[in-house]
Amino acid sequence: MKTVQQAIVGRLPSMLKSHTLFTSAFITGALLLTGCQSTSLGQSTAITAQQTPTAAKTALATALQKQRRQSFSYHGNIEINNDQQIANAKEEKSVTSGYIDDYCEDTHDQAYADLISQADTQNKDVLDTEYDAQRTTLKDSYLECSDAYEAWVDSQYDSDITVPASYQQLFDNYDEQSKPVDVKKAKLLDAYLLKPLSINSQGVYQPMAGKATMLASVQYQARNHYSSINQPIYIDFKNGDIYLWADNFAMFNSDLLDDKLGTKWRNKWLKIAIDDGTLPKGFGSEVIKSHFEALDRTFEAAPVSQFDYVAPNTLASLSPKLPEHQLPVMQASAQVIRRVQSAESYEQFYQDYMQIFYDRISKQYPELVQDSDASDESSDTETDKLTSKALVQQVLAMLKDNMNKDTETDESELLDNTTVQELYGFDKRGQLKWQHSRSEFPSKYQSADNKSGGIVMDALQQYSSISSKDMAFPNLPSDVQVPNASNSIDARQYGRELMQYYRDGNGTTIGKMVFDRLLMTER
Repeated sequence: MKTVQQAIVGRLPSMLKSHTLFTSAFITGALLLTGCQSTSLGQSTAITAQQTPTAAKTALATALQKQRRQSFSYHGNIEINNDQQIANAKEEKSVTSGYIDDYCEDTHDQAYADLISQADTQNKDVLDTEYDAQRTTLKDSYLECSDAYEAWVDSQYDSDITVPASYQQLFDNYDEQSKPVDVKKAKLLDAYLLKPLSINSQGVYQPMAGKATMLASVQYQARNHYSSINQPIYIDFKNGDIYLWADNFAMFNSDLLDDKLGTKWRNKWLKIAIDDGTLPKGFGSEVIKSHFEALDRTFEAAPVSQFDYVAPNTLASLSPKLPEHQLPVMQASAQVIRRVQSAESYEQFYQDYMQIFYDRISKQYPELVQDSDASDESSDTETDKLTSKALVQQVLAMLKDNMNKDTETDESELLDNTTVQELYGFDKRGQLKWQHSRSEFPSKYQSADNKSGGIVMDALQQYSSISSKDMAFPNLPSDVQVPNASNSIDARQYGRELMQYYRDGNGTTIGKMVFDRLLMTER
């Protein structure tokens, strides 16, 4: 079973599409409704001596299938950088001005400033006669550019006006040209956000015990500033509940919705029941089976050419470079398998996965699949209620609509020339010890023959045996490590009480606007 971090990172290229967030929430929530049988993380098979693409695909499929039934602890780290974007922006021939109507003047001024610098280095005056020819050339170039720009502007309204071919191409594609301000913005983004930022997660997955934990954290560390935020998450598979640390939401809830909250959420968990009793019996188990079947079938259909073995000592030479602090763990592996997919292939993989998943669920539970036209006929149908069944019906409808749409959209074109790379590290016994995912996002500086030009996201997930000495949530008091009735707030019960509070005429201004809308859906 993948962790939340893996699911998010693995789907990043396709998150350009609007349906993905709802899809991920649906599948993640449904997976919480049931668990799997567990085996020890120590069980494994010896690594294969073959180094062929076919052997790599087979070994990886076996390892991933075994991991579904294993208990393990994990630690994840996400790093984001735009080093290639900055490098490519510098290499691209850029225009001198951010605005097209200033191009000719700014180009002339920059060229004249360069000429002055040249004269200064020779201890001469730029007005000396020996620079007459160069000054004349700059003047002629400026006048030629100005005339061409005026002609280009007029040609927008009069097709008979001709513009020199070089200027026609320049002005027609001006917005796509690299500009000095773009390079500066990329450097600022890197220096003040990406480099100081670190995203981490750690926890355990125990399907036999029916639980999983995650301590998600985000750190920002600059020269004179350090900030950190943590979100403990506890998942109860047996009862289908997810718990979030309520303290993190208390201030916002108190300011925006519940002006009587006070300190009631201090050192408390917020319990969210995934199934409110409206879903068919066995739905969670069927979702897991459908999920794994879709994964297995799409993986089996993947071309063997996507897989190969990589020598651990060559990982440092991959381009773009892997984060330095992630490399030591990866290089210590006995064997590394790589899978590389083009953006087009990855998107097709996702579409095939969703089609298989949707077909199985809709066949098993036809009552959850609604006709889109019929669902719009009335605003007071069951799908307008805030129930688990209604949410599933709406998500399945969105999945169906998306699968029926034409995939040749502007959004998919944004993924041209990008790749998704996944690396898997094994120890000497053939046990999967870590997984690394690299996602590249395009930039306007990226050329057709250069597949590394935008922002790069590296996610490393490490796996190990569970230690009884380690606390699931080191930052929490010992008496709240495991949620229970006394240290948690039931979100559904709290929601009903808060609704009554607003029915009685109380609440904040923003809250009244929100709850008036909710009350309308109940009528």
